[in-house]
Amino acid sequence: MSTLNLTLLTDLYEMTMMQGYFKTQKQDIVVFDAFYRNNPCDGGYAICAGLEQVIDYIKNLHFSKEEISYLRSLKIFDEDFLAYLQDFHFSGDIYAIPEGSIVFPREPLVKVIAPIMEAQLIETAILNIINHQSLIATKAARVCYAAKGDGVMEFGLRRAQGPDAGVYGARAAIIGGCKGTSNVLAGQLFDVPVLGTHAHSWIMSFPDEYTAFKTYAKLYPSACILLVDTYDTLKSGMVNAIRVFTEMRNAGIPLTYYGIRMDSGDLAYLSKKVRRMLDEAGFSDAVISASNDLDEYLIESLKIQGATISSWGVGTNLITAKDNPAFGGVYKLAAIQDEHNNFIPKIKLSENTEKVTNPGNKTLYRIYDNDTRKIRADLICLADETFDSEKDMVIFDPNEPWKKTRLAGGSYTMREMLVPIFRAGECVYTSPSVMEIREICMKEKDTIWDETKRFVNPAKIYVDLSDKLYAMKRDLLDQMNQV
Repeated sequence: MSTLNLTLLTDLYEMTMMQGYFKTQKQDIVVFDAFYRNNPCDGGYAICAGLEQVIDYIKNLHFSKEEISYLRSLKIFDEDFLAYLQDFHFSGDIYAIPEGSIVFPREPLVKVIAPIMEAQLIETAILNIINHQSLIATKAARVCYAAKGDGVMEFGLRRAQGPDAGVYGARAAIIGGCKGTSNVLAGQLFDVPVLGTHAHSWIMSFPDEYTAFKTYAKLYPSACILLVDTYDTLKSGMVNAIRVFTEMRNAGIPLTYYGIRMDSGDLAYLSKKVRRMLDEAGFSDAVISASNDLDEYLIESLKIQGATISSWGVGTNLITAKDNPAFGGVYKLAAIQDEHNNFIPKIKLSENTEKVTNPGNKTLYRIYDNDTRKIRADLICLADETFDSEKDMVIFDPNEPWKKTRLAGGSYTMREMLVPIFRAGECVYTSPSVMEIREICMKEKDTIWDETKRFVNPAKIYVDLSDKLYAMKRDLLDQMNQV
Protein backbone atom coordinates (compact mmCIF):
# COMPACT_ATOMS: atom_id res chain seq x y z
CA MET A 1 0.00 0.00 0.00
CA SER A 2 3.08 2.26 0.09
CA THR A 3 5.99 2.83 -2.24
CA LEU A 4 8.25 -0.20 -2.04
CA ASN A 5 11.69 -1.11 -3.26
CA LEU A 6 10.79 -4.02 -5.55
CA THR A 7 14.31 -5.45 -5.76
CA LEU A 8 13.30 -8.40 -3.59
CA LEU A 9 10.19 -9.02 -5.70
CA THR A 10 11.83 -12.25 -6.75
CA ASP A 11 11.91 -15.94 -5.96
CA LEU A 12 14.51 -17.11 -3.47
CA TYR A 13 16.19 -19.35 -6.02
CA GLU A 14 17.06 -16.33 -8.13
CA MET A 15 19.09 -15.04 -5.19
CA THR A 16 20.72 -18.38 -4.42
CA MET A 17 21.67 -18.79 -8.09
CA MET A 18 23.08 -15.26 -8.06
CA GLN A 19 25.30 -16.14 -5.13
CA GLY A 20 26.32 -19.34 -6.92
CA TYR A 21 27.34 -17.37 -10.01
CA PHE A 22 29.21 -14.91 -7.79
CA LYS A 23 31.07 -17.62 -5.90
CA THR A 24 32.09 -19.43 -9.08
CA GLN A 25 33.03 -16.12 -10.74
CA LYS A 26 30.58 -16.83 -13.53
CA GLN A 27 30.24 -13.53 -15.36
CA ASP A 28 28.96 -14.69 -18.75
CA ILE A 29 26.87 -12.36 -20.87
CA VAL A 30 23.66 -14.25 -21.61
CA VAL A 31 20.44 -13.92 -23.56
CA PHE A 32 17.11 -14.64 -21.89
CA ASP A 33 13.74 -14.58 -23.66
CA ALA A 34 10.40 -13.94 -21.98
CA PHE A 35 7.57 -15.50 -23.97
CA TYR A 36 4.34 -17.44 -23.52
CA ARG A 37 3.18 -20.74 -24.97
CA ASN A 38 -0.60 -20.53 -25.35
CA ASN A 39 -3.04 -17.70 -25.98
CA PRO A 40 -5.36 -16.88 -23.06
CA CYS A 41 -8.92 -18.20 -23.23
CA ASP A 42 -7.99 -20.41 -26.22
CA GLY A 43 -8.02 -17.24 -28.30
CA GLY A 44 -6.18 -16.36 -31.48
CA TYR A 45 -3.89 -13.66 -30.09
CA ALA A 46 -2.79 -11.73 -27.02
CA ILE A 47 -2.06 -8.08 -26.18
CA CYS A 48 1.27 -7.31 -24.54
CA ALA A 49 1.22 -4.82 -21.67
CA GLY A 50 3.22 -3.86 -18.60
CA LEU A 51 6.44 -2.61 -20.21
CA GLU A 52 6.31 0.80 -18.51
CA GLN A 53 6.27 -0.89 -15.10
CA VAL A 54 9.16 -3.15 -16.13
CA ILE A 55 11.11 -0.02 -17.06
CA ASP A 56 10.37 1.57 -13.67
CA TYR A 57 11.44 -1.63 -11.93
CA ILE A 58 14.77 -1.83 -13.77
CA LYS A 59 15.51 1.86 -13.24
CA ASN A 60 15.02 1.53 -9.49
CA LEU A 61 16.75 -1.82 -9.06
CA HIS A 62 19.08 -1.60 -6.05
CA PHE A 63 19.72 -3.27 -2.70
CA SER A 64 19.29 -0.88 0.19
CA LYS A 65 20.55 -1.49 3.71
CA GLU A 66 17.13 -2.90 4.61
CA GLU A 67 17.17 -5.48 1.80
CA ILE A 68 20.72 -6.55 2.59
CA SER A 69 19.95 -6.80 6.30
CA TYR A 70 16.99 -9.04 5.54
CA LEU A 71 19.04 -11.29 3.27
CA ARG A 72 21.69 -11.55 5.96
CA SER A 73 19.04 -12.69 8.43
CA LEU A 74 18.23 -15.69 6.24
CA LYS A 75 21.65 -17.18 7.12
CA ILE A 76 22.24 -18.47 3.58
CA PHE A 77 24.17 -15.59 1.99
CA ASP A 78 27.85 -14.88 2.62
CA GLU A 79 29.22 -11.46 3.49
CA ASP A 80 31.27 -11.10 0.32
CA PHE A 81 28.14 -11.62 -1.79
CA LEU A 82 26.14 -9.19 0.35
CA ALA A 83 28.93 -6.64 -0.06
CA TYR A 84 28.68 -7.07 -3.85
CA LEU A 85 24.95 -6.36 -3.70
CA GLN A 86 25.53 -2.95 -2.09
CA ASP A 87 26.64 -1.50 -5.44
CA PHE A 88 24.43 -3.65 -7.65
CA HIS A 89 22.71 -2.08 -10.64
CA PHE A 90 21.48 -3.37 -13.98
CA SER A 91 24.09 -2.85 -16.71
CA GLY A 92 22.67 -4.86 -19.61
CA ASP A 93 20.44 -4.44 -22.65
CA ILE A 94 16.72 -5.06 -22.86
CA TYR A 95 14.60 -5.27 -26.01
CA ALA A 96 10.83 -5.58 -25.95
CA ILE A 97 7.70 -5.49 -28.06
CA PRO A 98 5.93 -2.15 -27.40
CA GLU A 99 2.83 -2.20 -25.24
CA GLY A 100 -0.49 -2.55 -27.00
CA SER A 101 0.95 -4.77 -29.72
CA ILE A 102 -0.73 -7.95 -30.90
CA VAL A 103 1.46 -10.93 -29.95
CA PHE A 104 1.42 -14.68 -30.45
CA PRO A 105 2.78 -17.74 -28.64
CA ARG A 106 6.49 -18.55 -28.50
CA GLU A 107 7.76 -15.20 -29.75
CA PRO A 108 9.98 -13.13 -27.42
CA LEU A 109 8.04 -10.34 -25.73
CA VAL A 110 11.13 -9.25 -23.80
CA LYS A 111 14.77 -10.09 -24.54
CA VAL A 112 17.44 -9.50 -21.91
CA ILE A 113 21.16 -9.41 -22.75
CA ALA A 114 23.15 -8.97 -19.56
CA PRO A 115 25.64 -10.57 -17.16
CA ILE A 116 24.06 -13.76 -15.94
CA MET A 117 23.63 -12.58 -12.35
CA GLU A 118 21.68 -9.52 -13.47
CA ALA A 119 19.61 -11.39 -16.02
CA GLN A 120 18.74 -14.04 -13.45
CA LEU A 121 17.62 -11.61 -10.76
CA ILE A 122 15.05 -9.80 -12.89
CA GLU A 123 13.28 -12.92 -14.18
CA THR A 124 10.49 -13.12 -11.63
CA ALA A 125 9.55 -9.43 -11.62
CA ILE A 126 9.47 -9.22 -15.43
CA LEU A 127 7.17 -12.23 -15.60
CA ASN A 128 4.98 -10.99 -12.76
CA ILE A 129 4.43 -7.62 -14.43
CA ILE A 130 4.13 -8.71 -18.05
CA ASN A 131 2.02 -11.79 -17.32
CA HIS A 132 -0.60 -9.91 -15.31
CA GLN A 133 -1.09 -6.88 -17.50
CA SER A 134 -0.93 -8.85 -20.76
CA LEU A 135 -3.61 -11.19 -19.44
CA ILE A 136 -6.00 -8.38 -18.49
CA ALA A 137 -5.33 -6.40 -21.68
CA THR A 138 -6.11 -9.51 -23.72
CA LYS A 139 -9.31 -10.15 -21.79
CA ALA A 140 -10.35 -6.52 -22.27
CA ALA A 141 -9.71 -6.76 -26.02
CA ARG A 142 -12.00 -9.78 -26.19
CA VAL A 143 -14.74 -8.05 -24.21
CA CYS A 144 -14.49 -4.94 -26.40
CA TYR A 145 -14.65 -7.08 -29.54
CA ALA A 146 -17.87 -8.66 -28.27
CA ALA A 147 -19.29 -5.18 -27.61
CA LYS A 148 -18.89 -4.31 -31.33
CA GLY A 149 -18.02 -0.66 -30.87
CA ASP A 150 -20.13 0.02 -27.77
CA GLY A 151 -18.33 1.60 -24.85
CA VAL A 152 -16.94 -0.77 -22.22
CA MET A 153 -16.13 0.46 -18.71
CA GLU A 154 -13.83 -1.50 -16.37
CA PHE A 155 -15.16 -1.48 -12.83
CA GLY A 156 -13.70 -4.51 -11.10
CA LEU A 157 -11.58 -2.86 -8.39
CA ARG A 158 -13.55 -4.30 -5.47
CA ARG A 159 -13.18 -7.83 -6.87
CA ALA A 160 -9.51 -7.59 -7.90
CA GLN A 161 -6.91 -9.63 -6.05
CA GLY A 162 -5.60 -6.67 -4.08
CA PRO A 163 -4.82 -3.00 -4.73
CA ASP A 164 -2.01 -3.57 -7.25
CA ALA A 165 -4.10 -5.99 -9.31
CA GLY A 166 -6.94 -3.47 -9.29
CA VAL A 167 -4.80 -0.49 -10.29
CA TYR A 168 -2.59 -2.15 -12.90
CA GLY A 169 -5.45 -4.30 -14.10
CA ALA A 170 -7.39 -1.11 -14.82
CA ARG A 171 -4.39 0.22 -16.73
CA ALA A 172 -4.23 -2.94 -18.81
CA ALA A 173 -7.98 -2.92 -19.43
CA ILE A 174 -7.75 0.59 -20.87
CA ILE A 175 -4.91 -0.55 -23.14
CA GLY A 176 -7.05 -3.47 -24.31
CA GLY A 177 -9.84 -1.13 -25.36
CA CYS A 178 -11.98 -0.07 -22.39
CA LYS A 179 -13.05 3.57 -22.57
CA GLY A 180 -12.60 4.20 -18.86
CA THR A 181 -12.44 2.77 -15.37
CA SER A 182 -14.25 3.26 -12.09
CA ASN A 183 -10.85 3.15 -10.33
CA VAL A 184 -10.08 6.72 -9.24
CA LEU A 185 -6.49 5.91 -8.23
CA ALA A 186 -5.83 4.42 -11.67
CA GLY A 187 -7.31 7.57 -13.18
CA GLN A 188 -4.92 9.72 -11.19
CA LEU A 189 -1.83 7.58 -11.81
CA PHE A 190 -2.31 7.00 -15.53
CA ASP A 191 -4.41 9.99 -16.62
CA VAL A 192 -7.22 7.81 -17.96
CA PRO A 193 -10.97 8.54 -17.91
CA VAL A 194 -12.84 7.64 -14.72
CA LEU A 195 -16.51 6.77 -15.05
CA GLY A 196 -19.39 5.80 -12.83
CA THR A 197 -22.92 6.53 -11.65
CA HIS A 198 -24.42 5.58 -8.32
CA ALA A 199 -25.23 2.45 -6.32
CA HIS A 200 -28.51 0.96 -5.14
CA SER A 201 -27.68 2.35 -1.71
CA TRP A 202 -28.07 5.90 -3.06
CA ILE A 203 -31.68 5.17 -3.98
CA MET A 204 -32.40 3.25 -0.79
CA SER A 205 -31.11 6.16 1.31
CA PHE A 206 -33.95 8.42 0.06
CA PRO A 207 -37.64 8.21 0.96
CA ASP A 208 -38.48 7.04 -2.56
CA GLU A 209 -36.89 6.27 -5.92
CA TYR A 210 -38.17 9.40 -7.66
CA THR A 211 -36.57 11.69 -5.06
CA ALA A 212 -33.28 9.80 -5.35
CA PHE A 213 -33.27 10.15 -9.15
CA LYS A 214 -34.30 13.81 -9.06
CA THR A 215 -31.58 14.68 -6.54
CA TYR A 216 -28.92 12.88 -8.55
CA ALA A 217 -30.02 14.56 -11.78
CA LYS A 218 -29.81 17.96 -10.12
CA LEU A 219 -26.27 17.24 -8.96
CA TYR A 220 -25.01 15.72 -12.22
CA PRO A 221 -27.22 16.94 -15.07
CA SER A 222 -24.56 16.41 -17.76
CA ALA A 223 -23.75 12.85 -16.69
CA CYS A 224 -27.09 11.50 -15.54
CA ILE A 225 -27.18 7.70 -15.73
CA LEU A 226 -29.85 6.35 -13.36
CA LEU A 227 -29.80 2.84 -11.90
CA VAL A 228 -33.34 1.57 -12.45
CA ASP A 229 -33.44 -1.94 -10.95
CA THR A 230 -33.44 -1.27 -7.20
CA TYR A 231 -37.14 -2.11 -6.83
CA ASP A 232 -38.71 -2.96 -10.21
CA THR A 233 -37.05 -2.04 -13.49
CA LEU A 234 -40.14 -1.57 -15.66
CA LYS A 235 -42.88 -0.67 -13.19
CA SER A 236 -40.86 1.65 -10.98
CA GLY A 237 -37.34 2.44 -12.12
CA MET A 238 -38.12 3.33 -15.71
CA VAL A 239 -41.27 5.24 -14.80
CA ASN A 240 -39.35 7.43 -12.38
CA ALA A 241 -36.34 7.84 -14.68
CA ILE A 242 -38.53 9.01 -17.56
CA ARG A 243 -40.34 11.38 -15.19
CA VAL A 244 -37.01 12.96 -14.20
CA PHE A 245 -35.76 13.18 -17.79
CA THR A 246 -39.04 14.85 -18.80
CA GLU A 247 -38.72 17.39 -16.01
CA MET A 248 -35.14 18.14 -17.05
CA ARG A 249 -36.19 18.67 -20.66
CA ASN A 250 -39.12 20.87 -19.66
CA ALA A 251 -36.82 22.96 -17.47
CA GLY A 252 -34.48 23.55 -20.41
CA ILE A 253 -31.66 21.47 -18.92
CA PRO A 254 -29.53 20.05 -21.80
CA LEU A 255 -29.63 16.25 -21.86
CA THR A 256 -25.99 15.91 -22.99
CA TYR A 257 -25.24 12.46 -21.59
CA TYR A 258 -28.06 10.64 -19.87
CA GLY A 259 -29.77 7.28 -19.66
CA ILE A 260 -30.26 4.28 -17.43
CA ARG A 261 -28.28 1.35 -16.08
CA MET A 262 -29.49 -2.16 -15.30
CA ASP A 263 -27.61 -4.50 -12.99
CA SER A 264 -29.95 -7.49 -12.77
CA GLY A 265 -32.66 -9.43 -14.54
CA ASP A 266 -32.95 -10.68 -18.10
CA LEU A 267 -30.88 -8.01 -19.79
CA ALA A 268 -31.94 -8.91 -23.33
CA TYR A 269 -35.65 -8.79 -22.54
CA LEU A 270 -35.46 -5.75 -20.27
CA SER A 271 -33.28 -3.72 -22.64
CA LYS A 272 -35.84 -4.09 -25.45
CA LYS A 273 -38.65 -3.00 -23.15
CA VAL A 274 -36.60 -0.12 -21.80
CA ARG A 275 -35.65 1.06 -25.28
CA ARG A 276 -39.31 1.16 -26.33
CA MET A 277 -40.27 3.11 -23.22
CA LEU A 278 -37.52 5.66 -23.76
CA ASP A 279 -38.29 6.05 -27.46
CA GLU A 280 -41.99 6.50 -26.87
CA ALA A 281 -41.23 9.21 -24.32
CA GLY A 282 -39.02 11.04 -26.81
CA PHE A 283 -35.66 10.00 -25.40
CA SER A 284 -34.28 8.06 -28.34
CA ASP A 285 -30.71 9.21 -27.63
CA ALA A 286 -30.74 7.99 -24.02
CA VAL A 287 -27.97 5.53 -23.15
CA ILE A 288 -28.87 2.03 -21.99
CA SER A 289 -26.02 0.59 -19.96
CA ALA A 290 -25.77 -2.77 -18.25
CA SER A 291 -23.63 -4.63 -15.79
CA ASN A 292 -24.15 -7.89 -13.84
CA ASP A 293 -21.28 -10.41 -14.16
CA LEU A 294 -20.71 -9.71 -17.84
CA ASP A 295 -17.96 -11.19 -19.97
CA GLU A 296 -17.29 -11.48 -23.70
CA TYR A 297 -19.45 -14.58 -24.07
CA LEU A 298 -22.51 -13.08 -22.36
CA ILE A 299 -22.14 -9.80 -24.24
CA GLU A 300 -21.90 -11.68 -27.54
CA SER A 301 -25.00 -13.68 -26.61
CA LEU A 302 -26.94 -10.54 -25.66
CA LYS A 303 -26.00 -8.97 -28.98
CA ILE A 304 -27.30 -12.02 -30.84
CA GLN A 305 -30.54 -11.79 -28.86
CA GLY A 306 -31.04 -8.20 -30.03
CA ALA A 307 -30.33 -6.48 -26.73
CA THR A 308 -30.46 -2.70 -27.10
CA ILE A 309 -27.64 -2.06 -24.65
CA SER A 310 -25.09 0.49 -25.85
CA SER A 311 -22.74 0.70 -22.88
CA TRP A 312 -21.30 -2.14 -20.83
CA GLY A 313 -19.84 -2.20 -17.33
CA VAL A 314 -17.60 -5.22 -16.85
CA GLY A 315 -16.10 -5.99 -13.47
CA THR A 316 -15.17 -9.31 -11.90
CA ASN A 317 -14.77 -11.39 -15.03
CA LEU A 318 -12.49 -8.79 -16.60
CA ILE A 319 -10.27 -7.69 -13.72
CA THR A 320 -9.66 -11.31 -12.69
CA ALA A 321 -9.73 -12.86 -16.19
CA LYS A 322 -12.00 -15.33 -14.45
CA ASP A 323 -11.97 -18.15 -17.01
CA ASN A 324 -8.18 -17.96 -17.54
CA PRO A 325 -6.49 -16.66 -14.40
CA ALA A 326 -2.85 -16.89 -15.55
CA PHE A 327 -1.00 -15.79 -18.69
CA GLY A 328 1.67 -18.48 -18.51
CA GLY A 329 4.70 -16.48 -19.61
CA VAL A 330 8.14 -18.05 -19.08
CA TYR A 331 11.73 -16.81 -19.14
CA LYS A 332 14.35 -19.06 -20.71
CA LEU A 333 18.08 -18.95 -21.35
CA ALA A 334 18.72 -18.82 -25.12
CA ALA A 335 22.42 -18.07 -25.58
CA ILE A 336 25.75 -17.47 -23.80
CA GLN A 337 28.43 -15.17 -25.17
CA ASP A 338 31.90 -16.74 -25.62
CA GLU A 339 35.31 -15.11 -25.31
CA HIS A 340 35.07 -13.94 -28.93
CA ASN A 341 31.75 -12.17 -28.28
CA ASN A 342 29.84 -14.76 -30.29
CA PHE A 343 26.56 -15.99 -28.87
CA ILE A 344 26.54 -19.74 -28.38
CA PRO A 345 22.95 -20.99 -28.69
CA LYS A 346 21.37 -22.91 -25.84
CA ILE A 347 18.24 -25.04 -25.98
CA LYS A 348 15.95 -26.60 -23.39
CA LEU A 349 14.60 -30.02 -24.26
CA SER A 350 11.35 -31.55 -23.07
CA GLU A 351 9.14 -34.51 -23.78
CA ASN A 352 6.48 -31.88 -24.48
CA THR A 353 7.20 -30.42 -27.92
CA GLU A 354 5.78 -27.02 -26.97
CA LYS A 355 8.34 -26.73 -24.15
CA VAL A 356 11.38 -27.11 -26.43
CA THR A 357 12.81 -23.58 -26.63
CA ASN A 358 14.10 -21.60 -29.61
CA PRO A 359 17.85 -21.06 -29.23
CA GLY A 360 20.13 -18.15 -29.98
CA ASN A 361 20.13 -14.36 -29.91
CA LYS A 362 16.95 -13.64 -31.81
CA THR A 363 14.65 -10.93 -33.03
CA LEU A 364 11.11 -10.92 -34.40
CA TYR A 365 9.68 -9.61 -37.66
CA ARG A 366 6.01 -9.14 -38.46
CA ILE A 367 5.01 -9.75 -42.07
CA TYR A 368 2.08 -7.72 -43.43
CA ASP A 369 0.20 -8.21 -46.68
CA ASN A 370 0.52 -5.00 -48.70
CA ASP A 371 -3.00 -5.17 -50.07
CA THR A 372 -4.96 -5.87 -46.89
CA ARG A 373 -2.46 -4.56 -44.28
CA LYS A 374 -3.30 -7.68 -42.30
CA ILE A 375 -0.70 -9.88 -40.63
CA ARG A 376 0.42 -12.80 -42.79
CA ALA A 377 2.75 -14.33 -40.22
CA ASP A 378 5.43 -13.54 -37.65
CA LEU A 379 9.01 -14.64 -38.25
CA ILE A 380 11.48 -15.38 -35.46
CA CYS A 381 15.03 -15.15 -36.75
CA LEU A 382 18.56 -14.58 -35.53
CA ALA A 383 19.34 -11.00 -34.57
CA ASP A 384 21.85 -10.47 -37.37
CA GLU A 385 19.62 -11.71 -40.20
CA THR A 386 18.35 -9.30 -42.82
CA PHE A 387 15.59 -9.67 -45.40
CA ASP A 388 14.60 -8.00 -48.66
CA SER A 389 10.84 -7.68 -49.03
CA GLU A 390 11.30 -7.13 -52.78
CA LYS A 391 12.35 -10.76 -53.09
CA ASP A 392 10.18 -13.86 -52.83
CA MET A 393 10.11 -15.43 -49.39
CA VAL A 394 9.08 -18.94 -48.39
CA ILE A 395 7.85 -19.30 -44.81
CA PHE A 396 6.86 -22.53 -43.08
CA ASP A 397 5.36 -23.88 -39.88
CA PRO A 398 8.31 -25.07 -37.74
CA ASN A 399 6.18 -27.78 -36.14
CA GLU A 400 4.89 -29.02 -39.50
CA PRO A 401 7.59 -27.83 -41.92
CA TRP A 402 5.87 -29.28 -44.98
CA LYS A 403 3.27 -26.52 -44.61
CA LYS A 404 4.82 -23.71 -46.64
CA THR A 405 3.70 -20.36 -48.05
CA ARG A 406 5.44 -18.40 -50.77
CA LEU A 407 5.23 -14.61 -50.48
CA ALA A 408 5.86 -12.83 -53.76
CA GLY A 409 8.44 -10.07 -53.66
CA GLY A 410 6.79 -6.66 -53.33
CA SER A 411 3.57 -8.13 -51.94
CA TYR A 412 4.56 -7.92 -48.29
CA THR A 413 6.18 -5.61 -45.73
CA MET A 414 8.29 -6.57 -42.72
CA ARG A 415 8.51 -4.74 -39.38
CA GLU A 416 10.93 -5.59 -36.60
CA MET A 417 8.90 -5.91 -33.41
CA LEU A 418 11.59 -5.90 -30.71
CA VAL A 419 12.81 -2.38 -29.98
CA PRO A 420 15.65 -1.24 -27.67
CA ILE A 421 14.53 -0.36 -24.15
CA PHE A 422 17.82 -0.35 -22.20
CA ARG A 423 21.35 -0.13 -23.54
CA ALA A 424 24.24 -0.69 -21.13
CA GLY A 425 21.87 -0.16 -18.24
CA GLU A 426 20.50 3.16 -19.49
CA CYS A 427 16.88 3.53 -20.59
CA VAL A 428 16.65 4.62 -24.23
CA TYR A 429 12.89 4.31 -24.61
CA THR A 430 10.07 6.67 -23.69
CA SER A 431 6.74 5.01 -22.92
CA PRO A 432 3.64 6.53 -24.52
CA SER A 433 0.75 7.50 -22.28
CA VAL A 434 -1.83 4.84 -21.51
CA MET A 435 -4.38 6.48 -23.81
CA GLU A 436 -1.77 6.60 -26.58
CA ILE A 437 -1.05 2.92 -26.03
CA ARG A 438 -4.79 2.28 -26.26
CA GLU A 439 -4.82 3.92 -29.69
CA ILE A 440 -1.84 1.81 -30.74
CA CYS A 441 -3.72 -1.27 -29.62
CA MET A 442 -6.84 -0.27 -31.55
CA LYS A 443 -4.76 0.00 -34.74
CA GLU A 444 -2.98 -3.27 -33.96
CA LYS A 445 -6.29 -5.11 -33.63
CA ASP A 446 -7.20 -3.91 -37.12
CA THR A 447 -4.25 -5.89 -38.50
CA ILE A 448 -5.81 -9.26 -37.68
CA TRP A 449 -8.86 -10.80 -39.29
CA ASP A 450 -12.16 -11.19 -37.46
CA GLU A 451 -11.66 -14.93 -37.92
CA THR A 452 -8.67 -14.67 -35.58
CA LYS A 453 -10.68 -12.64 -33.06
CA ARG A 454 -13.59 -15.06 -32.81
CA PHE A 455 -13.97 -16.92 -29.53
CA VAL A 456 -14.44 -20.49 -30.78
CA ASN A 457 -11.75 -22.13 -32.94
CA PRO A 458 -10.09 -18.86 -33.97
CA ALA A 459 -8.06 -18.83 -37.16
CA LYS A 460 -4.37 -19.21 -36.38
CA ILE A 461 -1.69 -16.69 -37.31
CA TYR A 462 1.54 -18.62 -37.64
CA VAL A 463 4.80 -17.83 -35.88
CA ASP A 464 7.50 -19.21 -38.17
CA LEU A 465 11.26 -19.65 -37.84
CA SER A 466 13.78 -18.42 -40.38
CA ASP A 467 15.71 -21.06 -42.30
CA LYS A 468 18.86 -20.18 -40.38
CA LEU A 469 17.23 -20.41 -36.96
CA TYR A 470 15.37 -23.59 -37.87
CA ALA A 471 18.63 -25.23 -38.99
CA MET A 472 20.36 -24.14 -35.78
CA LYS A 473 17.56 -25.60 -33.67
CA ARG A 474 17.53 -28.84 -35.63
CA ASP A 475 21.32 -29.22 -35.29
CA LEU A 476 21.16 -28.68 -31.53
CA LEU A 477 18.37 -31.23 -31.23
CA ASP A 478 20.42 -33.72 -33.22
CA GLN A 479 23.43 -33.11 -30.97
CA MET A 480 21.38 -33.58 -27.84
CA ASN A 481 19.84 -36.80 -29.09
CA GLN A 482 23.03 -38.55 -30.15
CA VAL A 483 23.23 -42.03 -28.64
